[in-house]
Amino acid sequence: MMQQLPLAMRLRERAVFDSFVPGPNLEAYARLRAIASGAHSDVSWLYGPAGAGKSHLLQAVCAEAQRAGSTSAYLPLARLRELGPEVLEGWQNVRVLALDDLGSIAGEADWEQGVFALYREVQERGGALVAAATSPPALMRFSLADLASRFAAAALLPLRALDESEQRAALRLRARARGLDLPERTALYLQRRFRRDLSTLYELLDTLDEAALRPQRRLTVPFIRSVLLPKTPDA
Repeated sequence: MMQQLPLAMRLRERAVFDSFVPGPNLEAYARLRAIASGAHSDVSWLYGPAGAGKSHLLQAVCAEAQRAGSTSAYLPLARLRELGPEVLEGWQNVRVLALDDLGSIAGEADWEQGVFALYREVQERGGALVAAATSPPALMRFSLADLASRFAAAALLPLRALDESEQRAALRLRARARGLDLPERTALYLQRRFRRDLSTLYELLDTLDEAALRPQRRLTVPFIRSVLLPKTPDA
């Protein structure tokens, strides 16, 4: 394995299964937990819209595998493209390999060859590979036919975006993990005042977390207005 992980490949501390609200995605959630525990060693393809939790789950399966004493690696391909396909070398010995943002390298021959070689090496060693993209494999524009056919046989794990009540539950769970008190009324205010995708709402929570370190740990609506509205355009 590589001696030093690029920052993009390091797992976020809070991207774990316990901080994820499955909502309508319980099947995918349960299968990924089984992969992390060693119950499955095959290829799975996670797909869904931006903000549905794909990156969170990929990092969670890696973190859980490591806690169970196994080896894993998380490779966010969109963020690693500037390093070149050589970044794919040296990961064949891990038991759980997570490849994020497959769409970012689809159609690029060097990258596809690298992914295909990694795919074969992981499978030959009996490891598990979890890939993620916004679309299922059949809609990916892979130029390498062998890679397309391999992923076409993967177990498909669709993800749906959470509804508004599930979003609020996810926000409150994330806040509690940080030691913050996020009342239901405040979570509702965030949804109504800002963009209603979890990626944006989590970023707002990051900002509020930093600001709340000084005066308080309770996220009230007046406090949120004072922190966010001076620097955020109208939704």
